Amino acid sequence: MALSDIALCSRALIRLGAAPITSFLDGTAEADIAGALFGPVRDALLSAYGWSFATGQVVLNPDVTAPAADYAHAFHLPSDYLRALSAGTAGRGRGLNYRIARGRLQANSDSVLLTYIFRPEEEEFPPYFDAALIARLSAEFCIPVTENTSRAEAMFRLADGEFQRARQIDAQQDSPNRIEDFSLIDVRNS
Repeated sequence: MALSDIALCSRALIRLGAAPITSFLDGTAEADIAGALFGPVRDALLSAYGWSFATGQVVLNPDVTAPAADYAHAFHLPSDYLRALSAGTAGRGRGLNYRIARGRLQANSDSVLLTYIFRPEEEEFPPYFDAALIARLSAEFCIPVTENTSRAEAMFRLADGEFQRARQIDAQQDSPNRIEDFSLIDVRNS
């Protein structure tokens, strides 16, 4: 079952014993807190790990202004960009030396294929990520809603456990990466 941003926040509030919300504009303290914290908490959790459901690849558009130093070319990042995982060229998603600076990717290549974490719609989140996000939202909402710091500490511990569980599940969605260009393997094979 796909959950919206309001449904995710409502479930987090219910875990705290607070009333659910129907909109971020309800006019209640809970709606104001949820509206202020939801986006940053969601983006932080998405950025914290290379989630398979939030990983994308795109050929970047070049920027007309070259970097001042170190790299020859700059590229615009996608509008849904949260974090870079790797960059490559010619149909290969990694292996390129690059730097992210001032909202642009800088590299010495004139073409870049970026593998990155993007912000999917909330309805596209898998259930294991929903559980981790709800737990994290509950922890973040706890002090503003309940004013109970010891309860907030317990909620953060629960959220960390849900995050670890979600990472384990997500890691099983793909085959493990092969070790490439590792000096100890090269020595052993010679």
